[in-house]
Amino acid sequence: MKKIINLSFIPIKTDSALLLLRVWLGFGVLLRHGVEKISGFGKMAEHFPDPIGIGSSASLSFALVSDAICSILVIIGFATRLSASIIIMNLFVAFGFLYKFSIDKPQSELAFVYLGGFIAILLAGAGKYSIDSKLK
Repeated sequence: MKKIINLSFIPIKTDSALLLLRVWLGFGVLLRHGVEKISGFGKMAEHFPDPIGIGSSASLSFALVSDAICSILVIIGFATRLSASIIIMNLFVAFGFLYKFSIDKPQSELAFVYLGGFIAILLAGAGKYSIDSKLK
């Protein structure tokens, strides 16, 4: 009974779990937000939110780097912690300034979940199935 409750019959594979987390979250951000910013940069630049007062184009550029470039780097596990920290900054600004730290709306709830996942990646690192691991 204890094996069932603890699921101890399933081997613990931390590095596999980190790979899954990196790929899952990375593709989620890339496909939903990164591709959108790459393909619609010109249209979005006119009306993109400027929550910290650096200008719409600069805010969009930072979000594009976060959502497109850094998400790819997280997926492949290269400069993972740095990339995750950039994504965290972007998500924190969105969650804090745009959603007022509330999880009442579907978009704010998604930002909150992504934020937690990328903080986990920042704290744990990329794991052994990554380019970072091979460069050590």
